[in-house]
Amino acid sequence: MKKIYTIIMCLTVCIVMFSGTGYAAYVGETAPQFQIQTLSNKVVDSGSFKGNDKIIRRLPGAKVFNMKLQEQIKIMEKKRGNLYKPRTRHLEKNGRAKYTNRLFLESSPYLLQHAHNPVNWYPWGDEAFRTAKEKGLPILLSIGYSTCHWCHVMEEESFEDHEIAKYMNENYIAIKVDREERPDVDAIYMSAVQAITGRGGWPMTVWLTPDRKPFHGGTYFPARDGDRGASMGFFTLLSKVKESYDQNPALISQATTQLVGIIQQMLTPEKGGTSPLEPVLQIAVVQLKNSYDKINGGVMGAPKFPSSMPVRLLLRYYRRTSDKTVLAMAEQTLLKMAAGGIYDQVGGGFHRYATDEKWLVPHFEKMLYDNALLIMAYLEGYQVTGLKEFKQIVDESLLYIKREMTAPGGGFYSATDADSVTPNGESEEGYYFTWTKKELETLLGKRNAGAVAAYFDVTAKGNFEGRNILNIKRPPDVTAQELKISEAALSDMILDAKSKLYAHRNQRPSPLRDEKILTAWNGLMISALARSGLVLGNSEYIQTAKKAARFILSHLFQDNQLFRSYMDGKAMHNAYLDDYAFFVAALLDLFEADPDPYWFESAVALEKIMSAHFEDKADGGYFMTADTHEHLIAREKPGQDGAVPSGNAVAAMSLFRLYEFTTNDKYRKRAVNTLGAFSRLFESNPLGVTEMLLALDYSQDSPKGVVIVSPQKTSSDDDRFLDAFRKIYLPNRVLIQIQEGAHAEKIGAFLPVAKGKKTAEGKSVAYICEKGICRLPSFTVDDFVEKLKITHVGEQ
Repeated sequence: MKKIYTIIMCLTVCIVMFSGTGYAAYVGETAPQFQIQTLSNKVVDSGSFKGNDKIIRRLPGAKVFNMKLQEQIKIMEKKRGNLYKPRTRHLEKNGRAKYTNRLFLESSPYLLQHAHNPVNWYPWGDEAFRTAKEKGLPILLSIGYSTCHWCHVMEEESFEDHEIAKYMNENYIAIKVDREERPDVDAIYMSAVQAITGRGGWPMTVWLTPDRKPFHGGTYFPARDGDRGASMGFFTLLSKVKESYDQNPALISQATTQLVGIIQQMLTPEKGGTSPLEPVLQIAVVQLKNSYDKINGGVMGAPKFPSSMPVRLLLRYYRRTSDKTVLAMAEQTLLKMAAGGIYDQVGGGFHRYATDEKWLVPHFEKMLYDNALLIMAYLEGYQVTGLKEFKQIVDESLLYIKREMTAPGGGFYSATDADSVTPNGESEEGYYFTWTKKELETLLGKRNAGAVAAYFDVTAKGNFEGRNILNIKRPPDVTAQELKISEAALSDMILDAKSKLYAHRNQRPSPLRDEKILTAWNGLMISALARSGLVLGNSEYIQTAKKAARFILSHLFQDNQLFRSYMDGKAMHNAYLDDYAFFVAALLDLFEADPDPYWFESAVALEKIMSAHFEDKADGGYFMTADTHEHLIAREKPGQDGAVPSGNAVAAMSLFRLYEFTTNDKYRKRAVNTLGAFSRLFESNPLGVTEMLLALDYSQDSPKGVVIVSPQKTSSDDDRFLDAFRKIYLPNRVLIQIQEGAHAEKIGAFLPVAKGKKTAEGKSVAYICEKGICRLPSFTVDDFVEKLKITHVGEQ
């Protein structure tokens, strides 16, 4: 690694090259006139192209677009219509954008954000690399996502700057990538940035050769020397890197060769083969204990990410060992997050992460995947502890998803932005979610505002840039005592205040919403809804999950192939491992909550496609991309968790579950081989594979098959087994609900454990099965609960 860094230093004429200032999302100028070629091939000094009464201005430092591209842009302008609002400061007097680049033809919200930069952006594709090769220019690759705060900052400072854009257009081929649509590209070049700088984040900036090989990179760069305390700005860096590229081709070649080797090594796990053993769980928990923040919950230090303290692993370990310290860690972490500013106290749902150690100040973007994963964590926390606060978080977060993140067809949007517009018309991070004490008084009246302010820690001074991030600093009973009112009265007052604050907040300009629908993230939310519906007995949640699943199967599964993204009525991008794995898991969760054979059959069919095209038959595990995917400089086999669980971890868990459902040993073997493929990671970095540890815990247990058989027409009395089942924390199991008759026959045809199961004298019966063998049926709830309540894993 030192050698590669030395090469990079030499490439920049031995100047100090930084990869960013630490700002990353974890991570009025006059336009010059240019000579432009018109359709008649005449040159005019007008600075614009005019045809069909539409003006397409040439980008500074770039050649005029060819006729085909001009026409494509015009057609897209008509398609987008008059309601389309370009996101740029470079506007004509009539509000139209002065500049338009190729990204205008894309559907990704992130790419469209940059469609009117003066930069001559290309989307990722052969055209860009072919052009770079023909012109002998390096590539400037910029990767981010639509709700990334520092991506917006770099756009405004650099990509909207005429001088910087002109230099980029003259000296580089610039490519923009939405990391959420192309996680394969993101993973490869993030590995390069981490190899060069030791860290990563977004926006990500990488310099490539025309053959797609990286030779330098970083994250966010301030625009000019001295900005934000940086010794060298992006503009200077562009010049220095280009100079090195032109003058030191041998060093460039050496750097790319070494970097590609490092990337391939980073993205492919060291060969294992031996399945990890139970002690790995204990080692991981010891490491978590050592890093635990005893005051604030979570991991010590800042920033604080919810995923850094894997609550669901702790809850499973508590079930395995009865270690009350571990339970206390999980419980406190959940309570502290729920009380902090990272949780939207008014509208429900979680922001992406906290910038401080107290969970108070978040980066205000909200991601679909974060909320899905946290809903599942709070749901399990509720099952284990019975704390009503945890159920409240589940219900409020799912209400947020219903109100703000659900598309008309049933799918779920991806994210909302951190930035919002203030009354002054300026964009400001977090304004939409914050309050002043005066605002509370105006909305609620002084008396009620005083109580609400005490509850939510609101002061005249504020805790965030003169405004207040609502948080619950003290337990409600303490606040009620100080206010000399009952806790119930305070609760009613807070509930009423939340409603009024939410209604008022909706009158503010909303943060930008990324409305693309991603299969993988929808899979996570379908799982969260299905599990919540099952555990809480809420049929509305199950219906919402069903509608979303139908949306994915109808719109993103075509010609026996799953797609990654849906936007503007079109499915795009071949699906990745995450898409298949998360959606298969979602369908299994949905089948447990709603025993329609269609869900299970769909899960089996998708798993078959996944294993056919993604599985590493030789060494076990699954690649991120299918064997039919675009050839890139590396093919990742993801094992470590990131912002979302690794696809291999979720796939392994689903395979273990499919084995328990079907008793088909091919599923178990695939799951064991998957864990074995990452055995070195289990040894070297168990906290990096915490989601896979859940699958390991499952495999080391004696998972139970719970079969509940009901009459065709059930009564409330006949739900007694399911009601009892909901109250028991039993993560390592499968649930099969059967209605006697045609439904039972159909399920029994593909699930042997369900075959021949019947009711008793027209009343429900429950069976507990292990390894395909069922015990005597339970006719009473007490007997059923006794058989289920096994606290120690493996106890018979």
